[in-house]
Amino acid sequence: MYLDVYGDTLCALVSATALASAGNQVFLHVPEGTIGKQLARGECPYREPGLADMMAEQSQEGRLVLSAMDVPPAQQSKVIWLALSPDAIYLAKSIVSSLPGNKAHQWLVVNQSTFPVGSSEELQQALAAHEAEGSTGSAVVSLPDLLTEGDALQGFMRAGSWLLGADVEWARLLVAELLRPFNRRKEGIQYMRPREAEFTKLAITGMLATRLSYMNDMANLADSLDVDIERVRLGMGADKRIGESYLYPGCGFGGLSFSRDVMSLASTLQVSGMQAQLLDEVLHINERQKEALFRKLWRHYGTSLRGRKVAIWGAAFKPESSRIDNSPVLKLLEALWAQGVEVHVHDPRALRALADWAGEREDLVLHTDPYEAVVGADALMLVTEWKTYWSPDLLRLKMNMSSPLLLDGRNVWDPAFIKQSGFEYYGIGRR
Repeated sequence: MYLDVYGDTLCALVSATALASAGNQVFLHVPEGTIGKQLARGECPYREPGLADMMAEQSQEGRLVLSAMDVPPAQQSKVIWLALSPDAIYLAKSIVSSLPGNKAHQWLVVNQSTFPVGSSEELQQALAAHEAEGSTGSAVVSLPDLLTEGDALQGFMRAGSWLLGADVEWARLLVAELLRPFNRRKEGIQYMRPREAEFTKLAITGMLATRLSYMNDMANLADSLDVDIERVRLGMGADKRIGESYLYPGCGFGGLSFSRDVMSLASTLQVSGMQAQLLDEVLHINERQKEALFRKLWRHYGTSLRGRKVAIWGAAFKPESSRIDNSPVLKLLEALWAQGVEVHVHDPRALRALADWAGEREDLVLHTDPYEAVVGADALMLVTEWKTYWSPDLLRLKMNMSSPLLLDGRNVWDPAFIKQSGFEYYGIGRR
């Protein structure tokens, strides 16, 4: 089948590559910009496991072809796949309004972009207004992006579930056929109306964010009650009504899409005349939690931080990412700098993004070696739980640090073992 995929998001590249790997002929239309230039040079702009190799393979096979945004769809194409950034709905409308008109041609527009609820219906109206009188009727369906950065390619190839919002039967069947190679283990497609699919996507994100913020509140309470939140978490997760997912307290969540989806849901509630009290509190708790490690450090040193040196391990908003969008490290850095702290940071992938964000500063030093970052440090803060940080050389840390103080923002270290090794330890709700 011939498909035209539009966008330069991670979702666009993953979807185009995966669909090409199933034998489809895919034309990837990319806007002008940095990502487009990288793709033109044969580079993969996202450090997503497996994506670069599969993109190169499909490009060599000729099934994945790079194209410009203003190039019309292939003559044999009947599927337009939109995976655009959340603020590009104007571009989506322009694309569907410029599709070649043909009375005998039915266009299927798959909207995978995270636009506001009701956007697929708006695209359907734009498409209908553009079509020639007497045409057979093209259709827009919603297939929300449920991919998780760091596991996006596998998340498409072996999806646990899909949300498909479709009002037209032939369109529903065609999308099901496109997804069939990735949907063989079980029937994972949940069928609903387009706006229901769009709303479900936002509701899922809101629920996950609520669980995270709830656990962070419980962890902070555990600190004051002399309770170990890890035992509480395990007890809660053992209850089948609750389950284990997203019960890990930490120093706050980040990520452009995750945070924006929660804010979009809150905005949707407010526009509808309802108060988004719960989601507003979720976002408030999360922002407050991003300073949790700073508050522990501030109390440990009796509010005297000026002139101290602090090392941070992890800047990306999550492991396996090079992005720092809304990452807890940003707010943490600002709090430390305000107290006159010199900060040394290591991250496997996000140093360039952090340098672009911060600019040149005397009180920020970036390191490619995690142990160089801790030399002479009065404390080490773990912010992103990269696997490389899980089993550090504690003897080397102790010898290199000015003061053996560890602040674990992700609860990945065992408090008893760390303390036994001669360190002072602070986790999130840990004893």
